[in-house]
Amino acid sequence: MDLQRRLRDARLHHLKNFLDGNPLQNIVSVDVYDRITQPVCLFKTNRKMAMESRTVPDFSSYLTPCILIEHEKMQANIDRMQQVCDRHHVELRPHIKTHKMVAVAKRQLQAGAAGLTCAKIGEAEAMLPSGVESIFIANSIVDPLQGPRLKAIAGQVRELILACTSEGQAVALEQVLAGVGLKLPVMLALDTGLCREGARSIEAGVQLAKVIHRLPHLELHGIYTHEGHSYGVASEKISECARDVLNRLLVLKKRIDPGLRVWPGCSVTAAIMATMPGVDAVRPGAYVFGDLSLTHRVVTMEWAQVALTVLATVVDKPEPGMALIDAGSKVFSSDKTPNGQSACSLDGRRIAVTNLSEEHGFITGEDVDELKIGQKLRFVGAHVCPVLNLTDEVHVIHEDGRVDCWPVEARGRVR
Repeated sequence: MDLQRRLRDARLHHLKNFLDGNPLQNIVSVDVYDRITQPVCLFKTNRKMAMESRTVPDFSSYLTPCILIEHEKMQANIDRMQQVCDRHHVELRPHIKTHKMVAVAKRQLQAGAAGLTCAKIGEAEAMLPSGVESIFIANSIVDPLQGPRLKAIAGQVRELILACTSEGQAVALEQVLAGVGLKLPVMLALDTGLCREGARSIEAGVQLAKVIHRLPHLELHGIYTHEGHSYGVASEKISECARDVLNRLLVLKKRIDPGLRVWPGCSVTAAIMATMPGVDAVRPGAYVFGDLSLTHRVVTMEWAQVALTVLATVVDKPEPGMALIDAGSKVFSSDKTPNGQSACSLDGRRIAVTNLSEEHGFITGEDVDELKIGQKLRFVGAHVCPVLNLTDEVHVIHEDGRVDCWPVEARGRVR
């Protein structure tokens, strides 16, 4: 009990520090922090909060598994992040790898997003019907076969920005663009802790900038990072992590050119980064829907703000203490929370998806024996981004009872 009290006190101190600057107002709450201090927190989802959520339609007629999006919750998430950015005069350039849908991109742009971030060229192509004018492709492009596609996209937007992630990649990108007679702005990648792409040190970043300046088809526009390692940081350390990431970016900017743009990018830190002097744009993705990572692991969203769920049917109860649903790794993906859960029940039942095969989810937990074969349940996944890449369409539920079906245009656009 003493340990739980200390954990709670630390998290409340962290919450106060955030809200003093008002970046996360209406994003986090004490109720959420109550949940993460529980020993088996993902079985302890606040049942009262779940019961008080708005009424949703009867899903008994829906074929499962399927993806459900509550429109008003999604729109509120879009507006909330945009308002934080607008308040601090920071551009929001949301990453569409989470939703992969033109309909969602349009809503982000209508709310005030300055442009879109894409993971692959195929995603950028799929988002063109949204009316986007500025696209940043945050990935390493080296194949000359991609040149004509880049030229086609550049001809349909006001601004196409690419990534430079290393000296070798920059040289390869120069060849891609030279092959189609295209000169484009680029963002220099700095690794700030994830240990994926990007210069591994300030000195390496300075050297990469020198290489870029020598390449005639590249124009250095700014510095970016993906601080994805923040998902593994304790909740009370997130603001410290954000400051450390930004300090590295600003040091490199000062060494290269004080006029460069600075674009960090992660849903965990976005609302904090937007309040910090020196940040020009943030690039969050998962904030639009939410998932267990954002509501339980690092706690930057409330459970009631989660907008996307998987509807699944209980198809068998082969033994006491376990049930099977018709959604497996082909629906949830293989991603799990640190304590091994792929998904939890939205309605507060003390059950979770704790194992997956391709077509089945294994349900365990205190309430599992109360489930009935044929019963339909809504689940919140551990990581929302791959879920959208595994479905062709989503059902969008409106508060007035309307239900739309939206295609996932960038599903499978991995090239």
